[in-house]
Amino acid sequence: MRAKNFSSSGCPFADIGARPVADGDGMAPSRGAVPARCDIPEKYLWDLHAIFPSEEAWEASFKAVEEATGELARWQGRLFESSDSPLRFLRSEEETSERLGKVYAYAVMKSHEDTADAHFQGLADRAGTLASSYSAALSFVRPEILAAGEERIAEAVKGCPGLAPYRHFFDDLLRSRDHVLPPEQEELLARSAEVARTAENAFSLLTNADMVFPAVLDEEGRETELSEERYYLLSRSKDRRGRRDAFTGLFETYGRFKNTMGALYSGSVKSDIFYARARKYPSSLEASLEGDNIPPSVYDGAIDAVHGNLDALHDYMALRKDVLGLDELHMYDLNVPLAREPEGVIPYEDAVETVIRGLVPLGPEYGEALRQGFRSGWIDVYETKGKRKGAYSWGSYGTHPYVLLNYNGTLRDVFTIAHEMGHSLHTWFSHRTQPQVYADYTIFLAEVASTTNESLLLEDLLTRVPDDEKAYLLNYSLDQVRTTVYRQVMFAEFERTTHALAEGGNPLTSEVLNGLWHDMNIQYYGPDMTPDDALDVEWARIPHFYSAFYVYKYATGYSAAESFARRILSGDEEARQRYLKFLSRGSSAYSLDILREAGVDMATPVPVETALGTFRERLALLRKLLKR
Repeated sequence: MRAKNFSSSGCPFADIGARPVADGDGMAPSRGAVPARCDIPEKYLWDLHAIFPSEEAWEASFKAVEEATGELARWQGRLFESSDSPLRFLRSEEETSERLGKVYAYAVMKSHEDTADAHFQGLADRAGTLASSYSAALSFVRPEILAAGEERIAEAVKGCPGLAPYRHFFDDLLRSRDHVLPPEQEELLARSAEVARTAENAFSLLTNADMVFPAVLDEEGRETELSEERYYLLSRSKDRRGRRDAFTGLFETYGRFKNTMGALYSGSVKSDIFYARARKYPSSLEASLEGDNIPPSVYDGAIDAVHGNLDALHDYMALRKDVLGLDELHMYDLNVPLAREPEGVIPYEDAVETVIRGLVPLGPEYGEALRQGFRSGWIDVYETKGKRKGAYSWGSYGTHPYVLLNYNGTLRDVFTIAHEMGHSLHTWFSHRTQPQVYADYTIFLAEVASTTNESLLLEDLLTRVPDDEKAYLLNYSLDQVRTTVYRQVMFAEFERTTHALAEGGNPLTSEVLNGLWHDMNIQYYGPDMTPDDALDVEWARIPHFYSAFYVYKYATGYSAAESFARRILSGDEEARQRYLKFLSRGSSAYSLDILREAGVDMATPVPVETALGTFRERLALLRKLLKR
């Protein structure tokens, strides 16, 4: 009946590192075989016992949700039979929803510890089925509330003081009245959700568990097992042969599955279109944006703003080609640093202290919550055999947040810690402040707090380092904008185009998808980039494409975050307080309104334009430091 935290917050840095092995009392990344989970010290593993002390407790809660679901289903036709009926139902639903959230989160996070473990994959599948059954059983709620009408709802709220906090919840439901179907049709759509996840589930299992990448030689001539987690580290190598081989090994592997990947992605797009048309939306884009009450002009405006600033990205590509002394710049040349990188592996404990220090401007309350997260079993730190790739923050109402990392000791990983803890502290403050109905913030807001943390960390580091290291950090920040704004907006444009093609009856074959990706890379990266045919299949490795129209929020979130960070660092105490209030607002108002209250208007192109203006300024400063 309302959105629940059943999906993880993402991170644009989905391929973030090499695997660790034990090294004395701590952990350090290595290029040997990926370790088993049992080889990792407990202090580096998240503690899911805080959700359930045992699998038996999980089973008991699973059964309790099944029984409660049946009880809730018997409310059908009775939501407004008495003055306090809506409140009694909502409170019962919230109790069951909280328990279901824990059942789902526990099972899925356990399955992410080893994606090849059939037992926990089975638990996750059962939890997904339970969630679908729950949604189906409660599919009558929205139609029944809407059938009651605005006047009757207003009377119910007036006659029952306990319903007053739900005013925005009812208003948000009424806003979607034109897209809610009769109860039997709502139930059918709810029951179809499990089938609709097939493409995403198959993609996840294929890329995480079944896909095998070749062994490649690193810059020291040692053979290393290529993986998604290791690709980024290898792509930063000063040895061009090594990073080219890693690039070729990764993308040729995806290329061998291009037809399967094309079918999976096409199936996902068709699912988006099916649900949009079933609910009578003009397009799948508008259907996706409706949940956050975001007008399409915001999505289109972000793409237009980036198109208007592609020359700055082209200038950066020209600088990169010049500094590296290349006749041809290729995609496998984009991650190698242009300035001297700080030497050595950054121990995880040092990374934690660096993040804590960088976030001091957010104040003591934020700092104490941050320290609590680091010392209380929130985080799963290192790569292990079969572990889900990438990084995320997750959890459910009634638990503390959880963070999955694949830490390998690079500065990028330090920023990833700040990013994911930004998500987690947003959840922490929101869940602590808001009632359950508003505790989960929208996806549109999800990337703001995470990227604000990264911006604050960057500025702190820039004040502490000499010019040569400052050049490295400026290079890092430019790449952050390249990957978080330019690249994600290219992804967003790709999604807008593929859905429009499919809505027009055009097939999304691998050849069509490859051609579209090829042309967009040429447009975005400009004349100094030499296109690589192997890269044409890169669309096939983007997991966010199975959550349609998500990625543009990285660009809007980054832009809002830059605005917040500038104001906080100016020492404006009111701005800091408004930001902390933003973290506590959850979904108690519409996303654009929450941002406006905090001082950022994302309905205009100003935040995106301003962020890209900062990109230009930092590019000029880097050019000056490098004497180019």
